Order: sequence, then structure tokens, then C-alpha cells
Amino acid sequence: MSSPPPDAGTVAAVTVRPWPLFIDIAALSLPISVSDATYRINKNLRYFSGNYALIILSILLISLIVRPILLVLFLIIFVGWIYLYFSRNEPLELFGFDVDDKFVLGFLTLVTLVALLVAKIWMNIFVSIGFGIVIMCVHSSLRAPEDQEDSPYGALLSESPRGNYSIV
Repeated sequence: MSSPPPDAGTVAAVTVRPWPLFIDIAALSLPISVSDATYRINKNLRYFSGNYALIILSILLISLIVRPILLVLFLIIFVGWIYLYFSRNEPLELFGFDVDDKFVLGFLTLVTLVALLVAKIWMNIFVSIGFGIVIMCVHSSLRAPEDQEDSPYGALLSESPRGNYSIV
């Protein structure tokens, strides 16, 4: 009826990094400047995107815990997203026909929006996602990337709060 799910050894497009690496307190430090903070956010959002997505999803599901029926409904929808869209390396096959990824994306988006409209939990969703984005930005700006010495701002980022402008 449908194509089989990918093998367990197949690499997904979004990689969840090891949690001890994500939570490493030794890697936390204050950024030197606003440009350093934006550089850190950019690097960490790319590197830890799977971890941040799981954190936001967890916050969203925890916020739905007071409504167990909606929690189950959205868990089923999220499993559908993971199975039908994110974990596929080949087109979905249904009744012998290949289903385009754009159609799958549109269908899953429509199902999600209809569920949100029927459940009337827009404010809960927005507050949960907003809270998750704040946590994500704070963590990504405080965590120094592994390749800090390769910053595009190079020597402009110095340890002095006033900066080292002699090299400019």
C-alpha cells in the first residue's frame, strides 16, 4: 500500500547531535560583541538544528499536557510528519504511484492547519514556540562554536571590550 520506511542506518537530513555535546557547560561563554553573538547563533543553529527542533517540539507537547486528547492528536500528526516527510529518502509510493514531495508537504500542512483551527489552540502554540525560540537563541548565542578561530570577523573580535582598531 505504501513504500517501506527507510532503514535504521539511513542518515536523516537533520542530525540530532549528542546531548552531552549540546549541554556542555564548558563551551558556554559570553559573546564579545553583537557580531560575535550573531555569528554564534548562525553557526549553532545550523549545527544543533535537530536538537533545537526537539526542544521546541517538547515544549509544545508539554504545553498540551493539560488537554490529553489534543496531545494524542498532535502526536499522531507529528509522527505523520516524521514518517511521511522528514525520514524519506525516496518518493512516497501509494497504490503503485509515486507521490511528489510537494503534495505530501501540502497535505501535511493542510492537516496540521485544520487540526489547529478545530482545536482553537493558536495562542498556546504561539507562546510555546516563542518560548522555545527564546531558549534556542539564548543557548546558541552563549555556546561558543567548535571552530571559533575561523570567525569571518577574524581579528576584529578581540578580548578588549573597546576593540582593537589598530588592525583596521
